[in-house]
Amino acid sequence: MPTSSIPRSALRISRSTARRLAITRQRLACPQPQSTPEGILNVVRDLGCLQLDPISAVARSHQIVLWSRLGPYDLAEFDKLLWQERSLFEYWAHAASIVLTEDYPVHSLMMRRYGKTGSSWHQHIKAWVEANAELRDHLMATIRERGPVLSKDIEDKSYEGWHSTGWTGGRNVSQMLDYLWTSGQIMVSGRRGIQKLWDLTERCLPDWTPREEWSQHEVVRYAAQKSLRALGVATAREILQHYTRGRYPGLAGVVSELEREGKIERVEIEDDAGKSLPGPYFIHTEDMHLLERLEAGEWGPRTTLLSPFDNLICDRKRTESLFNFYFRIEIYVPAAKREYGYYVLPILHGDRLIGRVDPQMDRKRGILSINALHAEPDAPRTPETARSISDAISSLATFLGAKEIAYPARVPEGWEAVTS
Repeated sequence: MPTSSIPRSALRISRSTARRLAITRQRLACPQPQSTPEGILNVVRDLGCLQLDPISAVARSHQIVLWSRLGPYDLAEFDKLLWQERSLFEYWAHAASIVLTEDYPVHSLMMRRYGKTGSSWHQHIKAWVEANAELRDHLMATIRERGPVLSKDIEDKSYEGWHSTGWTGGRNVSQMLDYLWTSGQIMVSGRRGIQKLWDLTERCLPDWTPREEWSQHEVVRYAAQKSLRALGVATAREILQHYTRGRYPGLAGVVSELEREGKIERVEIEDDAGKSLPGPYFIHTEDMHLLERLEAGEWGPRTTLLSPFDNLICDRKRTESLFNFYFRIEIYVPAAKREYGYYVLPILHGDRLIGRVDPQMDRKRGILSINALHAEPDAPRTPETARSISDAISSLATFLGAKEIAYPARVPEGWEAVTS
């Protein structure tokens, strides 16, 4: 990664401007994107991917990520893009994610190489797959003949069981399906609840899918720029942690190349005390006009709630550095030891993260319960702030189809108007 000092000629911006640039590029500032199919696709284009997570205490994470930007939208429109038009598909990006079909050349590099490199993990996978060739062939034949199918409907014909200290131990069919998925031979063609329906890739991808095979260098160049633009400003380490997380071999050279070509520029970010944050930071030249507008005061702040896996905050170190906001998911923490709650949504207010909401949706009763509301020590405690938080919670309730919102007995001082 580049570690040289920032040249004197580098741009100098405040941390607040850096946050506003990131928030704007993340489509979390005004104007709010339209909740049309094209509006949904444009949001995913800017974000790069929507991380998947099975927890539905409120809603699925990718649904919340889109709501934070679009407001209440029609889930059927999103499902149509994913399962009928196939403009989106499930693959590996930040983690298991929903990605753009138009970005297929980026993801197909991993498909082509999975299990074929000299890494110890790939060698382990390759050996296990070869030992279970009968299971692999049985899965492919079953899917070709009966697909789409659920994993539970496929007979386990493994010769050697999958060994793992984690939850995948002994899940032979699922592990082979994962291999076939990651290597691009099959895809998730639909879902029954959270269960995946598997089918052949050739039957899932639309005819217009770009099929050209990019080199590793081409993929890293494209992905690094997409990651940087999604972040607004970023260090090389932050680029590495975004979009196709961890899949940037030769990134240092690519960053230097893009800088020489004038496609990216260095930026120095000053904290509130006037000290420079450790860098160097970079900005894509296509976002210079946006930076100029923000520096001129053209800024459309919004207040909304963020999924715990939201793209804006998925890099915890960056979130602490840029927003001075420490965030960890407490799902696996025993209830008595949780500081904030089970599935906490940070509150984005303008260019700051000012608090946290601990919600839970009771779908049978149609009640959105706000178990707790927490304010950061330096959060604004005004009726106007409280009302903007209340509006965000009401918007979430509308999106979830809640008939009622149940608020906690206690709210932070100065935020009493949230419940009124």
